[in-house]
Amino acid sequence: MDNKSPNTLSPAGPAPTQTGTRRKRRNDSETPVRHFLLKPGSSATNPELGQEVASEGEALIQAFKGGQVFYTLAAWKAVPEVDGSGRPVIVKQAAQK
Repeated sequence: MDNKSPNTLSPAGPAPTQTGTRRKRRNDSETPVRHFLLKPGSSATNPELGQEVASEGEALIQAFKGGQVFYTLAAWKAVPEVDGSGRPVIVKQAAQK
């Protein structure tokens, strides 16, 4: 007789491996992100950036107080680079504020 409960979960199989050659994004953690409230008179369907706030926490508080949304902005520029096989590729690089 099997002592296992019918609701016992079996462990998941091995995690799938990625077969692509996608590069690790090295700039993501270094990207300065800016936070903006909505400009008065604009809407989420037609957004315009309003006041910039210093941090995500401040943006959360101000957006909550005003019953509005806030936006985060990360600026990138496209730069040429040579990949491991010597081919030129275009990659994103964090733009400076």
